Amino acid sequence: MATPSFRFTHYDLKAQRAGTVVEVTLNAVNNVRLMTAGNFQRFTERLDFKYIGGVARRSPIRLVIPDSGHWHVIVDMEGHHGLAESSLMIMAVPANAGQKQAS
Repeated sequence: MATPSFRFTHYDLKAQRAGTVVEVTLNAVNNVRLMTAGNFQRFTERLDFKYIGGVARRSPIRLVIPDSGHWHVIVDMEGHHGLAESSLMIMAVPANAGQKQAS
């Protein structure tokens, strides 16, 4: 498996439900990319890939998982001075997410 030419930190989120919020804390500006397992494979092979996120100029940054499935987060230094120290927290989906409130 080839890897990108820049340094990155990889978080394997395993299976997650749609609506789950992922909070990433950084100590410097870096890219934060949330991607499916298939796109992570493409990322490691240096192919075009799709992701949610981008340059994180503030911390923490929160990303919402759009669909249930296997997800990955990459924190990378591409275009920046160095790889940020990072931490990740998965926030639980509210029990009533997606349900209408009774009037």
